[in-house]
Amino acid sequence: MHEILAITGITGKSGQAFAFHLEKHQDVIRQMFPGGIRLLLHHERERDRDILACFDTERCYGDLEDELFLSEALLGVDTIVHIAGIHWSRQLTTAAAGNFVRRMIMVHTTGIYSKYKEAGEEYRNIDDFVYMMCKSKNIILTILRPTMIYGTINDHNVSSFIRMVDRFPIMPVVNNAMYELQPVHFKDLGRAYYDVLVSEKVTGGHDYILSGGEEILLRDMLIEMGAYLSKKMRFFSVPFPIAYAGAWFVYLISIGKLDFREKVQRLCEPRVYPHEEATRDFGYDPRTFRSAIGDEVREYLESVGRTKKDSDR
Repeated sequence: MHEILAITGITGKSGQAFAFHLEKHQDVIRQMFPGGIRLLLHHERERDRDILACFDTERCYGDLEDELFLSEALLGVDTIVHIAGIHWSRQLTTAAAGNFVRRMIMVHTTGIYSKYKEAGEEYRNIDDFVYMMCKSKNIILTILRPTMIYGTINDHNVSSFIRMVDRFPIMPVVNNAMYELQPVHFKDLGRAYYDVLVSEKVTGGHDYILSGGEEILLRDMLIEMGAYLSKKMRFFSVPFPIAYAGAWFVYLISIGKLDFREKVQRLCEPRVYPHEEATRDFGYDPRTFRSAIGDEVREYLESVGRTKKDSDR
């Protein structure tokens, strides 16, 4: 049976960056996977049709929680690159084991290292299940753990800060925003996914943290955003206990519909993680936040019908 590469999450930003490198190295990928590429997509969209169009790409539409869909979609698959998210990893691993998949590359999260039980326990339980299943079925496993992802106004992370910096005359922060982060650009992740894929002899059976090119205080991140928006930053700091109590209040009055408790906890938790092993094994060399955030701010300004000159006024 022909060897097939299956990919989830290709339509996300880091997935599209991964697709760029697959297209750039078509000859290598065709040699590794003569059976072609199979994309697992939630639903059909016109804008997704050009993704990996240069390959003999098969598209399978369905729900990653649907056992029957996964069983059929993974038939004949040699390797899976799972970018769609950790919350579907149990189902995907179970289906992979039942279809004799040989290798899995899974993009999970550094959230497993959180000191808060609510924030990290679920992720650790999923990891444990994936490890157990892959070990029992002799599946070669690599788990990649990105830090906070940025680089596009759809990243739901840094983009939220950019909007707040632009709109608020005084920026509300918790504990003076004096905690270090190490955000990673989505393009660096796409390159890392490709490098791990083609370096099985080195990366197979190993896990890697994929953090950004520099450690930076959240306060300094906000100041950098303000500089690109031509805005002098002023801060209003709230102690963590008050901020967390506020998150609980919102959770209770919304009857559980709005839950910001974990976000507040993780917002105040230093998230700096070394990536030396990734650099050693496959040359991982991510860009720094200061060198790259300007592009995301410009994308934000364009999305709201403004330019850098407008911000200078």
